[in-house]
Amino acid sequence: MATPAEEFQAAWSPDGKEVAYLEERTAVKVYNLASKQSRTVLPADKNYSYADGDQYFSWSPDSKWLLVEFLQDKQWITQCGLVKADGNSPVINLTKSGYGGGHPRWALDGKAMLWFSGRDGMKAQSSWGSQMDAYAMFFTQAAMDTFRLSKEEYDLLKNDAGGDMGGEDKGGKDGKGDKGGKDEKEDSTVAPLKFELDGIEDRKVRLTIHSSDLADAIMSKDGEKLYYLAEFEKGFDLWQTDLRSKETKLLVKMGAEGPGSMEMDKEGKNLFLVNNGGISMVDLDKGEVKSVGIKGEMRLDAAAERQYLFEHVWRQVLKKFYVKDLQATDWDYYKKEYAQYLPYINNDQDFADLLSEMLGELNASHTGAYYRGSIPNGDATARLGLFYTNDTLPGLTISEVIDRSPVIKAGSRVKAGTVIEQIDGEAITGRDEPARFLNRKAGRNVLLSLYDPMTGKRWEETVKPITRSEENELLYRRWVERNRHTVDSLSNGRVGYVHVRGMNNDSYKTVYEEVLGRYHDKEALVVDTRFNGGGWLHDDLATFLSGHVYMHLMPRGQDLGTEPQFKWSKPSVVLMNEANYSDAHMFPFTYKALGIGKLVGMPVPGTGTAVWWEHLQNGVIFGIPQVGMVDNSGKYLENQQLEPDVRQADEPALLSTGTDQQLGAAVKAVLGQ
Repeated sequence: MATPAEEFQAAWSPDGKEVAYLEERTAVKVYNLASKQSRTVLPADKNYSYADGDQYFSWSPDSKWLLVEFLQDKQWITQCGLVKADGNSPVINLTKSGYGGGHPRWALDGKAMLWFSGRDGMKAQSSWGSQMDAYAMFFTQAAMDTFRLSKEEYDLLKNDAGGDMGGEDKGGKDGKGDKGGKDEKEDSTVAPLKFELDGIEDRKVRLTIHSSDLADAIMSKDGEKLYYLAEFEKGFDLWQTDLRSKETKLLVKMGAEGPGSMEMDKEGKNLFLVNNGGISMVDLDKGEVKSVGIKGEMRLDAAAERQYLFEHVWRQVLKKFYVKDLQATDWDYYKKEYAQYLPYINNDQDFADLLSEMLGELNASHTGAYYRGSIPNGDATARLGLFYTNDTLPGLTISEVIDRSPVIKAGSRVKAGTVIEQIDGEAITGRDEPARFLNRKAGRNVLLSLYDPMTGKRWEETVKPITRSEENELLYRRWVERNRHTVDSLSNGRVGYVHVRGMNNDSYKTVYEEVLGRYHDKEALVVDTRFNGGGWLHDDLATFLSGHVYMHLMPRGQDLGTEPQFKWSKPSVVLMNEANYSDAHMFPFTYKALGIGKLVGMPVPGTGTAVWWEHLQNGVIFGIPQVGMVDNSGKYLENQQLEPDVRQADEPALLSTGTDQQLGAAVKAVLGQ
C-alpha cells in the first residue's frame, strides 16, 4: 500500500476485492486484497497534480474499469478517459476536446458517463475560466436510443418491456436472481459492461439547459432526472432537470457559499451534499433538505500540530518544488536547523515567521508563509476621499477632493480650502487623532461641520464615508488618470496610455475596452505594467498587442478599418519596473520574445513560476513555486532577471513633484519605433 510519503486518496471497488489509490498524487494504482500486490493502471506521466485533491478516478459498477482524468502528451488540458483496472491497457481518451473535460462519473449502471466541460458556456475573455455544463456520453447505441425517446415513447416501451428497460441483470450472471440457485454473493455480481467505442463521439449529449458556475451534477438511477449544484445568484443551489421534457426548476434554495459536492444513496431517493464543512441530506421526492448533524469535541495539542505542519510544509516543498534539486538547497540540513526552534514557539504568527525563514533558504519567488488572523471588533477607520494640508489650524483643511470622493454630490460646497471643524459634533482640535471620529462609520451617515476661510461661512453636510479599500481604489484611478494626461501631453495627443493592473480577466477587459475604444485612433500605445502582482494573462495580452494588418474593410469607398479588427496592430511599448512580479514578469518576457516592441523602465526580477498557496488548518498560508517556465534556450525564467531595452529609473525627488521619467522615456521610445 501507499507509504507515508505519498498522498493517499483511495476507493474500494464495488465487489470489495480491490482498492484504487493515488501514488505520489498522480499515478493511479490498484491494490488486490487477496494477493497483496499493487499494479499501475494510469502512469504518473499521464497527470499533474497542482494542488492536493485535484485528481479524480471512479470505479465501474462491474469493478473492471476506471473512469479517470488524464493529460494528453505535452498538453495541460484535462481529458476524461476509460482504462482497464487490470493495468494491461492504455487509457482510452473519451472526450478528445480542446475544451477539456473533468470529473467523469458513471451513470445508468455503467451504460453512460456523466462529465463536465466549458464547451458551451460563456468563456472569460482572457481565455482562463468559463461557465460549465454537464454532458452525458453513452457507451452503447442502445443506451443512446433509449435516452433519446420522448416521454410518451419511453412510457410505451417500458410498458411493453414490463419494466425491464435494458435487459439488465437482476441479481446474478444468469439474470435469474435467486431463482438460479446461486448464493447471495454470486447473485450480487454485476454483469460485465459493454463498450461500443466506434462512433462514441456521436453519442454525446448536453444535459444542462443553461451553462453556469457548476459545482457538481448527478443523474438519477433511471436516467430520467439530472440534479446539479449551480450558482446563478447568491450562493449555490440545487437544480433539477427532467431529461425527457427538459423541464428545469430550482429544487432546493440552499445559498451555499462554496461549491461542494454530492452523492446519491443506493436507492436513489436522497442526495447527500458536502458543503462549507457540513453535510446535508436532500429528500428528492419532497424537495426537503436537512442537516446531518455531527457532534464531537477535539482537544488540540497546538505544539504537536505545529510540529506536524512543519514536517508537512517541508515535505510538500520537497515533493512539489519546480525543480527536483531545489536549486541545490540542502533541504535536510535546513529542516534540522529550523526544527530546533519549534519548542519555543507558542503562537501561529511566530510559526509562520519560522516557516518563512526556512522557505527563504530556497532563493525562490512565490514562497514564504504568513498568518491570516483576525482581531474581533478591531479598528476599521472610514475615509472621506480627501487630502489634507499640514497646517496648524484647528480642524482639517482640505487640499484636494479626490475624484469620486463620497463628499462629491449634488449641492455640496466642499472643495479645496474647506475646513472640517467637527465630525458628528466632536471638534477636531489637534489634541486627538482625527481618525477616531470615523472609526467603524463606513457606509453610515456622518455629519460634517464645515468652514470656508475665504467667505467666513459655516455650514453642515451629511456624507457616507467609505472603507480604506474603497479609497485606495480612488487613489489608483487618480494615478492612472494622471499618467494618461502625462502621456497625452508629452505626445501631443498621438499616444494612448493603459495600465494593466493585474494579469487577470478584469484587467484584460479594461485594456481591450480602452485600446479599441478610447485610443482606437492613436498612433501608438504605452502599455504600463508597473506594480503588477501577476496572475495568468501573458499570452492573451501579447496576442492582443501583436496584430498585423492583412486587409481593409471598404464598402463603397467607406473606410471601416482593418483586419484584424479586435487586435492592436500599431506600435506599442511595455513599461515595467522592479515591482513587477510573477506573470507580470512573464508578460514582458513574452512581449519581447515575440518581437512586438520595446521594453522600457527598470529590470524585472526573475519570478516566472506558477504557485500553489496552501492554506493550513491553523490559519497559516505558505507558497510552493511548482511550475517552472523555460525559455527557448533552455533556461528557467525563475531567477533570470529581465532587462529593458530602454533603461530608465524614476528619481524620487522628481517623482514627488509629479514628474514620471519612465512615462517620458516610454513616449519617446514608442514614437521612435
